[in-house]
Amino acid sequence: MFYSVKGLPPFWLAVSHLNPFFYMIDGFRYGFFAQSDVNPWVSLAVVASALALVSAIALRMLANGYKIRN
Repeated sequence: MFYSVKGLPPFWLAVSHLNPFFYMIDGFRYGFFAQSDVNPWVSLAVVASALALVSAIALRMLANGYKIRN
C-alpha cells in the first residue's frame, strides 16, 4: 500500500495507473511522507472525477427507482 509502483514492470505499472484507488492511496502517501508517484493535483482530479461519476450513477439509479420496491 505505501510502496512506490515505480519498481513494477511496465505492464503492471500501466495497469496500476488505471485504478482510481491507486491515486487515492498515492494522495495519502503524499500527505504522510511528502512523496508520490504522480502529481498530487492529478491524484485529486482523478479521485474527484471518480466520485462525480459514481455519484451521478447512484443519483440516476435513485431517480429511476432501480431495485426499489413499491
